[in-house]
Amino acid sequence: MAWIETSMPRWPGWRNLPRETRDTLFLLAVIGWTIAPHLARLPWWCVALSALVLVWRAHLALANLRLPGRVPIIVLLLVAASLTFWSEQSLFGKEAGVTLLVVLMSLKTLELRARRDALVVFFLGFFLVLTHFLYSQSLPTALAMLVSVWGLLTALVLAHMPVGKPSLRRAGALAARSALLGAPLMVVLFMLFPRIGPLWGMPQDAMGRTGLSGTLRLGGVAEVANDDAVAFRIRFDDGALPDPNTLYFRGPVLTRFDGIEWRQRPASAHASPPAIRTLGPGIGYEITLEPLRLPLLPTLEVTPATAEAAPQLDGYAASLRPDLQWQTDRIVSDRVRYRARAWPRFQVGRTDGGGPELGEALQLPAGFNPLTRAWANEFRQRNGLELASPSALADAVLGYIRSEGFSYTLAPGTYGRDAVDEFWLDRRAGFCEHFAVSFAVVMRAMGVPARVVTGYQGAERVLREGYYIVRQSHAHAWAEIWQTGRGWIRVDPTAAVAPDRVSLGRNLEPPPGLVTSTLRSVSPELLAELRAAWETVNNRWNQWVLNYSRTQQFDLLQRIGVGSPDWQALGMTLLGLLIAGALAGAAWALWDRNRQDPWLRQQAQVRAVLASLGVPAQPCDPPRRLAERLRAQLGERGDALAYQLDILDLARYGPHARRRPDRAWWRRFAFEAMRLRPGSTIGRLQALATPPR
Repeated sequence: MAWIETSMPRWPGWRNLPRETRDTLFLLAVIGWTIAPHLARLPWWCVALSALVLVWRAHLALANLRLPGRVPIIVLLLVAASLTFWSEQSLFGKEAGVTLLVVLMSLKTLELRARRDALVVFFLGFFLVLTHFLYSQSLPTALAMLVSVWGLLTALVLAHMPVGKPSLRRAGALAARSALLGAPLMVVLFMLFPRIGPLWGMPQDAMGRTGLSGTLRLGGVAEVANDDAVAFRIRFDDGALPDPNTLYFRGPVLTRFDGIEWRQRPASAHASPPAIRTLGPGIGYEITLEPLRLPLLPTLEVTPATAEAAPQLDGYAASLRPDLQWQTDRIVSDRVRYRARAWPRFQVGRTDGGGPELGEALQLPAGFNPLTRAWANEFRQRNGLELASPSALADAVLGYIRSEGFSYTLAPGTYGRDAVDEFWLDRRAGFCEHFAVSFAVVMRAMGVPARVVTGYQGAERVLREGYYIVRQSHAHAWAEIWQTGRGWIRVDPTAAVAPDRVSLGRNLEPPPGLVTSTLRSVSPELLAELRAAWETVNNRWNQWVLNYSRTQQFDLLQRIGVGSPDWQALGMTLLGLLIAGALAGAAWALWDRNRQDPWLRQQAQVRAVLASLGVPAQPCDPPRRLAERLRAQLGERGDALAYQLDILDLARYGPHARRRPDRAWWRRFAFEAMRLRPGSTIGRLQALATPPR
């Protein structure tokens, strides 16, 4: 215990810390804040090593101990590189690069011996700030990194103020003013710099997540429904929400079934476009889609491939598959916005008896779910439905669901190998995917082509600018059956057991957290207002910053008077603004060339007056030293003028120092100096009145 008490430095208080110790601790705090958002993504050893190094460096600063030599640091670096290769299987790439950057940032603090070492740390810190946007471009991330940038700029200002002990408040204010001076240039570059590829992130990475998938196993959609994250935001041209029964946003269409998992049919380059007959008026809409790891665009059913209706977006080429899914030419890895038009009333598919895809829509793997297949044949015979149409068979099965005690739940539990048998004939409790998959199996067992469609259903309005939000908890699965003469028909068996889920677009909510539960119990209206306000702010961030595109740049050029905006006009506008800014900066520098600190200007005037009296003065001499020199050279004759210099020293450096010089003091000083000049009238009268020594 005695060793611990002697080795651990005591905290003397922030104001009593030496300048170097205080600045070092501040820099370490900024580094810790910058690294913190990466903790959940870093290997455990990297977190432990970084924390240990930062705490060790803080201990060395508080105890005023020597920094370690190069050998321990090199050993730690080699160990970290080996562990990085062990955990990431590479020393290259995003994950390995961020891990090594955090390690280098931490180890470099053990070499803070000179200003150049601090500059390297600042450079690594700014680079580390950028890496956060490879994972998330959310508003909280941007705000957290804004604090990091301010902290690093403050530490940079402190590194360039080596004299005295400037306060953190003063350095922070100077850093903030410097950042604000550069803000106009940043805004101009953001708005006019040509957009080449995604603004944020790396093209091969997906920055978000989605509930959609190219495959489906029972339980997958239910897991997504526990996620309250935003899938996309939608705004309708007329501002009104359509009938919730029509709010089906189509995603992957799953036809192939191996008994356990449903998959999409591979896209064929030679597939003919689907025949779509639209009925009634269309609905124009605009979607801001969060990033996902699939090459598709969720669209409102049905969005045909016409010039008027097809999704329009920058950076991607989209095409309509025969199963009505809009497919992109590559994975959607960044946030995109697109406009389209849909017709809720439609007929789709060939009406001449079908095509080759109907064969797969009838297949059931042998050996799986035998009880459900037997039940389907018995149900059809028992109810005299041998000659019934597919629509009549579907209505009969939906009636069975309504009458036999099926229940809709977000936590259906796990199912075994023959999951459809277990659900349809035993538990009868499941999520939308259980109903859609089981319904499709039953219809196939009755000889009706059927497939499963996944996507989203419903929307909620929590924004105040005409936007509606579709969350991951709106993830949904439904079925489609084929009927000759009508094509593919949507059938949603979930509506038979949970009509509110479809008719009201109401998603099942996951259990709320502690804070949400407290706010909801105290004031549900307050919780709704807070949520709406946050979603509005977040939506503005997405629309104005993250989704700022080439189209908006050209629209901006049109608003400022460019008739035919293109890349050349954009570049010329940006170049013109940069030249204008450079000329304005040069003019300001010319005006500021002779502008000095008023104290320095007065000190120069004081030196000039003393030089006229024959008293030498250097720029580095403070007023008190000039007073001493004046008394030593002029004796009692210079006491009055020296007294004025003592007053100036107190006004400049005393406990109640003034911010600007006192003009009254200068008048007194000039008067006393005039008295000492031999050629002045006052000086001659004083010489005659002074008795000889």
